[in-house]
Amino acid sequence: MEGFGKSLDLHPYRSFQEQLAKEVRIEPLSKDPKRVGGADVGYAGEFGIAAICVMSWPELEPLEDRVIVDRVRFPYIPGFLSFREVPLLRKAFDSLGCLPDILFVDGQGIAHPRGLGLASHLGVVLGIRTIGCAKKVLVGEARDPGPQRGAFSPLYYRGKLVGALLRTREGVKPICISPGHGIDLEGSIRMVMGATKGFRLPEPIRRAHHLTQLGKLRLLRGGGPNRG
Repeated sequence: MEGFGKSLDLHPYRSFQEQLAKEVRIEPLSKDPKRVGGADVGYAGEFGIAAICVMSWPELEPLEDRVIVDRVRFPYIPGFLSFREVPLLRKAFDSLGCLPDILFVDGQGIAHPRGLGLASHLGVVLGIRTIGCAKKVLVGEARDPGPQRGAFSPLYYRGKLVGALLRTREGVKPICISPGHGIDLEGSIRMVMGATKGFRLPEPIRRAHHLTQLGKLRLLRGGGPNRG
């Protein structure tokens, strides 16, 4: 990509985020899904490994996995992660045979400087409900939630409620939950709690992450990229 280095002009990307953020819908979840998915991206040198898994709900039984490996075409810049990862994840999503009703994304939703983190960006372009599940806060402030599983504290950014810190397992750090697209915070918290089975992160994201690590290992062993 031209301008891949530090000289990249970010102004058009900020403007794009501000415009696309207007299309994000935050609304109650009217009914439970039949299938959920998890999305994650790993890296091996110049290559990105994008994985999307589909699981039944509420059983969380694996239904389908897709992994796409391709060259990364955008630098790592905090606040602009979606431009790096959405193209990869979109390829993986487009190759699915059965689509999830809700996608758990390893990244931010509306808890983002311009209201368009990876989960929100992906949700709008794919036309799917998404939930941002990040390991740490990008913007905003929140108190540490109580120690018990299910405890949460609201996350505010510039006076607006954009997410929550949610304790998914007693004795471990909370994760940052923020609505991505087509769901509200209450529904996001409920879905995340239903998708965590003894670990910090939702099962669909854990499975997707495992797939990215397998893809990375294959690349490092000289297997070459598998683009399909």
